[in-house]
Amino acid sequence: MKLLLILGVLLATAALAQEPDERILFDGASLDGWSHIGPGSFVLEDGALKTEGGMGLLWYTGDKFGNCIIHVEYKVESAKSNSGIFIRVADKPANEWFAVHHGYEIQIQDDNDSLHRTGAVYSMWPSKHSAWEPPGEWNDMDIALVGQKIQVTLNGQFITDFDPAKDIPPKRQHDWEPERGRRPLTGYIGLQNHSDQDTVWFRKVSVRPLP
Repeated sequence: MKLLLILGVLLATAALAQEPDERILFDGASLDGWSHIGPGSFVLEDGALKTEGGMGLLWYTGDKFGNCIIHVEYKVESAKSNSGIFIRVADKPANEWFAVHHGYEIQIQDDNDSLHRTGAVYSMWPSKHSAWEPPGEWNDMDIALVGQKIQVTLNGQFITDFDPAKDIPPKRQHDWEPERGRRPLTGYIGLQNHSDQDTVWFRKVSVRPLP
């Protein structure tokens, strides 16, 4: 059954790639529709968004998203560079921590353990293996949201298959570890700027709906 689910999502991704319904949220030229909250910022640089300082959150204000495939192209300055893509954020964030505890974070940080490395559902579900390109090279990440399930493909490799109905590891006793519990079936999405030591660039963010 798991293999059929994986194949189904990958086939859907391939089919959608040929359909004209891709919705571009960031195209390398404008931050229209986005809003930033918290310390630091995102700046436009050579057709990409560059993180500066933090911890802050850049979130897309224009819509909530349900079943869909989120496509993100990014690169990092070093293997330790820390960022993330927030999904299923329950409501308009009142502060930079809201998305941590009321959404899911798909982690970006190559040099970390399996629950906190690139592709993992941060702290809740591990990525199966590493599939990232080295610092300075662009990565393609696809995040498929199907009901409560989340599947992550990085550079063409399937690395994460998360179902919140499974046994999730207990929360570690740190403020930055997200609260457990299911998130809504529709929510906002966002990008994290983590700190002055964590530089990440994003050159495209888009969404394709799924049935």
